[in-house]
Amino acid sequence: MRTARNLIGGAWQDTAWGTLLDVVDPATEEVIARAPAGCREDVDRAVAAAVAAQPAWAALPVAERVARVGAWADTIAAHADELADIERREMGRPLDIGRSFVEGSAAGLKLTARQALSYAFEETFRDPDVETRVMRHPLGATAVITPWNFPVAILLGALGPLLAAGNTVVVKPSERSPLSAVRLCELLTLPDGVVNLVLGDARAGAPLTEHEQIRLVHFTGSVAAGRAVGAASGHRLHRATLELGGKDAVVVDAGVDVAGTAAEVARGAFLNTGQICTSMERIYVHQDIAEDFVEALVGAAAAFVPGETLGPLVDERQRDTVRRHVADAVERGATVRTGGEEPPGKGYFYPPTVLTGVDDSMLVMTEETFGPLAPVAVVADFATGLAQAARSRYGLAATVYTDDPEHREAAARIPAGVVWIDQWQGGSPDMVWEPAGDSGMGAAGAHAAYDAATRPSSVIRPLRRP
Repeated sequence: MRTARNLIGGAWQDTAWGTLLDVVDPATEEVIARAPAGCREDVDRAVAAAVAAQPAWAALPVAERVARVGAWADTIAAHADELADIERREMGRPLDIGRSFVEGSAAGLKLTARQALSYAFEETFRDPDVETRVMRHPLGATAVITPWNFPVAILLGALGPLLAAGNTVVVKPSERSPLSAVRLCELLTLPDGVVNLVLGDARAGAPLTEHEQIRLVHFTGSVAAGRAVGAASGHRLHRATLELGGKDAVVVDAGVDVAGTAAEVARGAFLNTGQICTSMERIYVHQDIAEDFVEALVGAAAAFVPGETLGPLVDERQRDTVRRHVADAVERGATVRTGGEEPPGKGYFYPPTVLTGVDDSMLVMTEETFGPLAPVAVVADFATGLAQAARSRYGLAATVYTDDPEHREAAARIPAGVVWIDQWQGGSPDMVWEPAGDSGMGAAGAHAAYDAATRPSSVIRPLRRP
């Protein structure tokens, strides 16, 4: 039985406190490893290592930092199969899907690091009397706390701008899926102490977010945990970038390709077993095509087979949430069109499930499910669908399918960080977004990520002396 360890200052170390947590394969319910529960002493050592390593890392030319991060990204890409298999065993994602995400995240790490080469770390402005030099400095030691659903992709997505800007990092992955982060750190090609790894649950996360020498916390996770991170960051007067829960809406207009759109919605609802922050969790369909759309969606759901093309939920706690949301909807009058019954045998599997007759009295339409559910509400017209999509305390992303140019323009008014039109996922490398409502705070992407990873200062001198 493997016991995972912390990486601190380039050395693998046992936890200062001996409590260990089981890492469970959600497909078999077997314990595959153990990892530290975490403690303040582990965090203190990791932060000290990050603080010590930061001046030398920041002193390197930007191009050299970018090249070194890029070399690590190449190493990660070369181990994509291995990392995808680790993710399969610790959180259940099917291997083929996992490989594509690992490859994409390695490429993304390289791309976001390269954005440092065009970022304005220093600018000079002159008017007739004065010169102002604006410089953007690295913050220092930072923290990245990641969730269990995309252990590799979310971590690498956060690291590029932080590292290329000259910061060092302490990484704290979810205690549910720590092994892929361990392997990423085993593959490190960066100087000792630039990236450090502390394993554990809130016993590691809380002291890390509260640490007086951490200058920024990049957190992805639940709303409740994000509030705690934000409060701790505010108390210490350091920055927090928070990407929290979602309850993403989909609006399907009349006039679309019904079969093709239903297949896209099935992918958006069921990919990764619905365990994506931007999964399609509320579906509003125009009444003129609703019957045909639901029939097509039920047909598309059949392609997601538990144990084959559909992995398990991460654990029994997550499956309990799905089970509870379905039961609540049925009790309040919803109809299960397909799915809704767990397959027999080992593993935290749940089938792709389509619900109709749903409304905002139901948990499945108001609270984040994070499971393979597609609840469909019928709306009288497109405007009603948009209004319903906007009625949520969450505002991470939304998707709209329409062939009407005016409706496409109207879709941009949905209060969300990202609005996709006639597609789901994707976008320009230059895109910038910030979650709305309870889905988080702090702009991300492209130059905004570098703004968050740096501190501006201005040096001003007169050009004319009296």
